[in-house]
Amino acid sequence: QVQLVESGGGLVQAGGSLRLSCAASGRTFSGYAVGWFRQAPGKEREFVGAIIFSTYFADSVKGRFTISRDNEKNSVYLQMNSLKPEDTAVYYCAACALVDSTYYTSSSTYNYWGQGTQVTVQS
Repeated sequence: QVQLVESGGGLVQAGGSLRLSCAASGRTFSGYAVGWFRQAPGKEREFVGAIIFSTYFADSVKGRFTISRDNEKNSVYLQMNSLKPEDTAVYYCAACALVDSTYYTSSSTYNYWGQGTQVTVQS
């Protein structure tokens, strides 16, 4: 069992940056693929990015967001730069075993989810 806790959300002006953290407990995180998703009010949950053996991003955030992993801290980070109002959403991290991560853009791939953290970008 893996428990995930996100932090780092908040209110930021357009063009600004935030770094979200996803801390894991219960298992060593290094053996898991970690995805980031977001959900804006009235919209479906959408894939943002993932870290497996490499990193992958949705076209809407490519070049602005990066993902990194710190195995010693059992954490994964989503660095968000050049934020836009359309990035406003609740952001979730999720995890699954590496062997199950083929369809990493799909939320149904992931077994474990954090509670989410709100990101609001003001124009």
